[in-house]
Amino acid sequence: MTNTPLRTVGATGLEVTPLTIGGAPLGSMPKNFGYEVSYESGVATARAALTGAVRALDTSAAYSGGESERRIGTGLAQVGGLPDGYLLSTKITRDLDTGDFSGEQMRRSIAGSLERLGIDRVPLVYLHDPENTTFEEAMRPGGAVEVLRELKETGIAHAIGVAGGDTSVISRYVSTGIFDVLLTHNRWTLVNRNAGRVIDQAGDLGMGVVNAAVFGGGILASGTHTSTRYGYRDAPEELLAAIRRIEALCSEADVPLAALAVQFSVRDPRIASTVVGVSRPERIEQNVAAATVAIPEEIYDEVDLIVASLPATLGPQ
Repeated sequence: MTNTPLRTVGATGLEVTPLTIGGAPLGSMPKNFGYEVSYESGVATARAALTGAVRALDTSAAYSGGESERRIGTGLAQVGGLPDGYLLSTKITRDLDTGDFSGEQMRRSIAGSLERLGIDRVPLVYLHDPENTTFEEAMRPGGAVEVLRELKETGIAHAIGVAGGDTSVISRYVSTGIFDVLLTHNRWTLVNRNAGRVIDQAGDLGMGVVNAAVFGGGILASGTHTSTRYGYRDAPEELLAAIRRIEALCSEADVPLAALAVQFSVRDPRIASTVVGVSRPERIEQNVAAATVAIPEEIYDEVDLIVASLPATLGPQ
């Protein structure tokens, strides 16, 4: 992506490459991704992410109990700190043991993140998965959102965002006008278009949009012969059948399924950057290559027809 123009992230003043490296797998999350990642491999992946053509890396305090941030922090130390102009993002989150989503917990969360990353400020900090509390609780004085706003006001975060799944919940946060960036996952992919409205909503408010999990947890990268799960849960047969039809289209056109899945998001003018999770250094360049494969336009039209036949209630909402 060296010669690819950077994209602006809403009105934040931040710039980003069309791809962002997703840091969840490098911390080792076998329950989500089905495999372990060693400490050495995770650190090597983080280091490669910080020095390669992709100039953005996304993580969270929630990923593997902070291990993703810890490995990224080691990588940052090895490369001499955060490179100039590099868009690192993390997420403050609930206590994963107790479910505490209070403002006090968010202060503990960001303190832990900064310590693990070995830095004192972050370009972009998200509120992570507010589906796990009520809107009223998160928005109350002294609550999670107020703490996030303080991070921006004090310069700990240059920009703030909301990152989550359930589009009906996330839409309420977007509508406040408080956040600079929306991150949605698993809901704007080849086979799930449920985030379309909230992406439009965010764009209308001048927010930047980041789209994650375009492989649906892996099935849209490797195909149905290696996975039958979408969005970290067993996929219904109707969805698997649709993916098989898309696989057949790719086979006929000699187009990698993973490339189609990445470019579905990258080519969308509403989306500033597309997050692709990686667990090994070589995966970074593979994803860069996938983003540049030539794909006939008519394939997207055929995919749209396949998806149009699916029930709107199918898959994560």
